[in-house]
Amino acid sequence: MEKILEVKDLYVSFHTYSGEVKAVRGVNFDIYKGEVVAIVGESGCGKSVTSQSIMQILPTPPAEYKKGSIIFQGQDLLKKSEKEMQRIRGKDIGMIFQDSMTSLNPTSKIGSQIAEGLVKHQKLSGSAAWNRAVEMLELVGVAQPDRRANQYPHEFSGGMRQRAMIAIALACQPKLLIADEPTTALDVTIQAQILELMKGLQKKLDTSIILITHDLGVVAEMCERVIVMYAGQVIEAGTVNDIFYNSKHPYTKGLLKSIPHTGMDRRESLKSIVGTPPDLFNPPAGCPFYARCERAMKICGDNDPELAEMEKNHYAACWLNHSMALASTAGKEGV
Repeated sequence: MEKILEVKDLYVSFHTYSGEVKAVRGVNFDIYKGEVVAIVGESGCGKSVTSQSIMQILPTPPAEYKKGSIIFQGQDLLKKSEKEMQRIRGKDIGMIFQDSMTSLNPTSKIGSQIAEGLVKHQKLSGSAAWNRAVEMLELVGVAQPDRRANQYPHEFSGGMRQRAMIAIALACQPKLLIADEPTTALDVTIQAQILELMKGLQKKLDTSIILITHDLGVVAEMCERVIVMYAGQVIEAGTVNDIFYNSKHPYTKGLLKSIPHTGMDRRESLKSIVGTPPDLFNPPAGCPFYARCERAMKICGDNDPELAEMEKNHYAACWLNHSMALASTAGKEGV
């Protein structure tokens, strides 16, 4: 398979009045042509910062790319100027943001917002770009696209605004689409429609998708591979089957146990992960999950485990998977 994106040893910090927030710490992953990859984890784990780093839309300062590279089709995006990135954004890499109401321009018609990228990147005339915008609205399932193209964002429902965001992101047929929690705040029925739409368009256009989400149900429906992040690091990565049925990291297992399922007894309560994520002003020296892990050993608090291959294309960063780990007696008083 053709590799179109490679994130290598990425470190991103934010400089604040209180100090340096080390938001992303040594992230590595690849994206191949035509695949859908999820990045999951709880709020504050670095998912959105990673995706916005790929687009180079973090304001610098306060953000700082301290180390690493983001290779897109052989070019390091971290070395691109703002002018060069403007030629890539929208044309080669598209993005669907979390909140469609705040991401769309309230003073501009939907058709104009879709047409803007077509005029800039494909050099279409105004009328040709407008016609293409209407076609895109029809493609994403908006009824009466001619009329809707002339309306403003406040005249659209939440689901329709999200469809408009997808139309904007896909108008120039980018090779990579980043969807940052595209179904947030939508009801279940509309969420299912949006996911079905994205799946259909991905197959039709052969676009690679990075799906940023904390909803593991969405991951099971949409994705082929999963990257699990915690405290700014990748702590597990593998296929959907690897993550859901053969997870190797205690944090991943905790996430899966927190999902309700159809076979649950009405009296059965959901399990939660006790504690809170570490302070990224001063990240721990060892495993970032150490303080919350029921099976932590002494070495976990002293040394941060490397992301190692457990099985083919299945990686995890956990000392419990080390050949010398005594899993049966693992406890904080352990080795």
